Amino acid sequence: MSSALDQRSAPPAGAARPAAPRRRTRLLALPEARWALASLVLFLLALPVYLLDGPAWLWGTLFATTYITGGWEPGREGLKALKDKTLDVDLLMVVAALGAASIGQVLDGALLIVIFATSGALEAVATARTADSVRGLLDLAPTTATRLLPDGSEESVDAQSLAIGDTVLVRPGERVGADGQVVDGTSDVDQATITGEPLPVAKRAGDEVFAGTVNGTGALRVRVERDPSDSVIARIVKMVEEASETKAPTQLFIEKIEQRYSLGMVIATLAVFGIPLAFGDALQSALLRAMTFMIVASPCAVVLSTMPPLLAAIANAGRRGVLAKSAVVMERLGQIDLVALDKTGTLTEGTPRVTDIRPLPDAGLDEDGLLTLAAAAEHSSEHPLARAVVDAARQRGLHLPEAADFSSTPGEGVTATVEGRTVQVGSPSRLLTATSSHDKVVAEMEDVGRTAVAVLRDGTVVGVLGVADRLRPDAAATVAALTRLTGRTPVLLTGDNERAARHLAAQVGITDVRARLLPQDKVAAVKEWEAEGRRVLVVGDGVNDAPALAAAHSGIAMGKAGSDLALETADAIVVRDELATIPSIVQLSRTARRLVIQNLAIAGTFITVLVAWDLIGNLPLPLGVAGHEGSTVIVGLNGLRLLREAAWPRLTKDTA
Repeated sequence: MSSALDQRSAPPAGAARPAAPRRRTRLLALPEARWALASLVLFLLALPVYLLDGPAWLWGTLFATTYITGGWEPGREGLKALKDKTLDVDLLMVVAALGAASIGQVLDGALLIVIFATSGALEAVATARTADSVRGLLDLAPTTATRLLPDGSEESVDAQSLAIGDTVLVRPGERVGADGQVVDGTSDVDQATITGEPLPVAKRAGDEVFAGTVNGTGALRVRVERDPSDSVIARIVKMVEEASETKAPTQLFIEKIEQRYSLGMVIATLAVFGIPLAFGDALQSALLRAMTFMIVASPCAVVLSTMPPLLAAIANAGRRGVLAKSAVVMERLGQIDLVALDKTGTLTEGTPRVTDIRPLPDAGLDEDGLLTLAAAAEHSSEHPLARAVVDAARQRGLHLPEAADFSSTPGEGVTATVEGRTVQVGSPSRLLTATSSHDKVVAEMEDVGRTAVAVLRDGTVVGVLGVADRLRPDAAATVAALTRLTGRTPVLLTGDNERAARHLAAQVGITDVRARLLPQDKVAAVKEWEAEGRRVLVVGDGVNDAPALAAAHSGIAMGKAGSDLALETADAIVVRDELATIPSIVQLSRTARRLVIQNLAIAGTFITVLVAWDLIGNLPLPLGVAGHEGSTVIVGLNGLRLLREAAWPRLTKDTA
């Protein structure tokens, strides 16, 4: 097998693989973040002065600047919406905060301002980071390529200037400059970023290659078959952007009734002020009643009904190694009813390992002897399969003899002299004849999804090794738990070959397998399910999964080996790479949603009683404030129950 380099390896001498700097928006480069930070700092400075009965001029000034810095952005957005004849909760919260301040409830108003400013800043950060990751994807494709001219000479050109029919030279370790077809040369190409295949793929004349994939040790001449703007990597960028733009607006439950509630509250407040005034009530009395009404009808408790359960769930999940990026994400995860899983790096560990060691009966070798022979020959190779063989020998504590005269042939294998004998390790289809006695062993391995590696000594087959990407220990249990939660067995979406995919799916209990999918095929599958009314959760880790993660109702990325694009595009990240946390986070989200509904019922009851008291009777302002704040405390504490250790779901067979 060839000595191919993956993306994390250092390029060979002379290879042109400059590392492009990652373009990432700084947090404080966003005006929303700067205003929210200033508001929070000012609030924290004012709070102890206010609570300790410090100078009124000091805490008054600090609170005033808190209102200004924190209310600027949501107030401006609210006025823009008002200009378009739309009343949103941002403007309503600013007005409510000012109303609270006007009747002496300065602390309440300032807290409300800080909450909304921070929420707006988090949304702006998430949007900017997603845009960064999409731009960073373009760094996968090389900026220059070596074009071959008709007279045989070479010229370095901008990769974007390549045209269909051009022939480019791809040297060892370089990235392929354009989608095309190999016309000459043999090599192994790491195309995991596009197809998700765990191992480099042998390429020879007539095979297709993709822009942005990494060439191994052989040189390739590639005829450009697609315009650079239409390459697979360019289409991935476009799909992620389109999915992010067209994805259904993500709103918390309470935001769905925002317009009606906001408009109704404004009209009712004006009526409570204007009607008594029209019937001869004193201005101060009418204003006090109206402000009391605004305070008790203010949706503070309603807003807190939603946020504490979801934020507590986020914190609890974070302690278990699952990062949900927002409260919206936590709410949406509980709505899913279909799960689509990637194979390599998701259900599997993403690293090839030796699974079978089969010495032939007449070879005179046991398992350790065969592995020692193969590992000694492979020791100088950097191919992922070679590393798997050497790692297996080290795990067994085997001593590897020195190897001499090492050579590697792309797409075929390696040859070395070990203890005076010629050892060859590589592809059975290249090293062995079709009638060799090893055929049955090779066929058995390939039938169960293994990659067979033949070992020859002095031209004679002495054994076969089986290499495969190892299944995660918790994969089967995770699939079973997700099946119970959604009522439907997860689907396997993978760019790997059909046979390997189906064998792995059978091991974990998946029956619906869709193999050899390019990124656009995964998106098409997600859109098909969404059109049927399904709310799809996609779980993946690679660049090729990013468009589907963006298009799905919810997306979760595996964090350990996940690509930057997948991590930024996904709604949540499994930081510790524990697959079993996925059904747990879904169940936790459902629990949080139930608490949200409970809290809304509590908040609604308090608001109804206090508003009725203010309208029918004469609700004292201190009592109104106490009732309003009391409901806020109750729903807040109820939501914070999800911070407890016991709140993290430990899924059993009875979990639904």
